[in-house]
Amino acid sequence: MTRTSIKTTDAPGAVGPYVQAVRAGSLLFVSGQVALDPATGTLVDGGVEEQTRRVMANLDAILKAGGSGLDRVVKATVYLTDLGSFEAMNRVYASFFPGEKPARVTVEVSRLPRNSLVEIDAIALVD
Repeated sequence: MTRTSIKTTDAPGAVGPYVQAVRAGSLLFVSGQVALDPATGTLVDGGVEEQTRRVMANLDAILKAGGSGLDRVVKATVYLTDLGSFEAMNRVYASFFPGEKPARVTVEVSRLPRNSLVEIDAIALVD
């Protein structure tokens, strides 16, 4: 099985020894995304809703670069620094999946890169 790294300037670049996504066969594995603005590399202002919107936009850009899209996501993992923000994050997250929803796990963690409030990774189908 071939393995292809995916990279786009429409989402923040990797800040460590990893890639934005890897395509393996008919699956695309997108690395966890935090709320960094790809143009500035800085964390977006606002709370979990604004950050979730930016995270989802970053995921969307990487999915598209890899030949997929949000409508092809089969599994996502959401990391929150405060499960008290679950409902606010969930409202924004749900708006990006108006059709069939992916499987998902949500966990609370003590800290995320750049002090982000939310991080999301995804696995998606590719044509």
